[in-house]
Amino acid sequence: MVIAEVIIMTFLRRFRRLISPRTHFQPIFSQQVAYIRQASKALLQMMRTEDISERKRLEKEVKMCEIQGDAMLTEFYEQLNDKYVSILHTSDLQTVAMNIDNILDNINDSAKAVLIYMPRKIDIQLVELAEYICAEADAMSTIVTGMDEMRKKFSEMTIQCDRITELEHAADDTYEEYVGYIFQNQTDAIELMKSKNIAEMLEATTDTAKVFSDHIRKLLLRYVIER
Repeated sequence: MVIAEVIIMTFLRRFRRLISPRTHFQPIFSQQVAYIRQASKALLQMMRTEDISERKRLEKEVKMCEIQGDAMLTEFYEQLNDKYVSILHTSDLQTVAMNIDNILDNINDSAKAVLIYMPRKIDIQLVELAEYICAEADAMSTIVTGMDEMRKKFSEMTIQCDRITELEHAADDTYEEYVGYIFQNQTDAIELMKSKNIAEMLEATTDTAKVFSDHIRKLLLRYVIER
């Protein structure tokens, strides 16, 4: 009986380690989000400055983050071939990686749009939308850091998911109010469309961050609560 109990206890310990919510992909996700934080800050600075040369420099910084993010995504797919056992299914890992990459792509597209459209004025509402993106990036950083210990960091990760939802809703409100504002006050049709298109891209970026957080919620439900 004693030997049998020891065998059972040993098996259970190994089983718990096997199903513990840990993944060697967390460092890749963290680096991806680090590029998002850097790119979002550069985007925000673009919206705040009127210096065209400085905007061009910052746009290049965003583009470099996007290129480095693509390299991290390539590394992620290369590591999918490893014989590493993770509680997270391959499809879930892929979704997380792609969601993060989509946000970085959207930030890059937004920065590019500012240079392409060259609006005469960047309204404060556009700056606010960029600020929401920065705040979402900070929340994402906390979430990804907790992916190695999802059970232990469950509450903290959930709070940050809630934070992203709040930011996305605030961005929706700002976007809708801004569109109404420019249609009522902007008499130059070309400038109106420039501002509207930039606002749409910024708002879409906040939506993409919410897609990421919604998927994280599903992971927390599937791999923490249900177990």
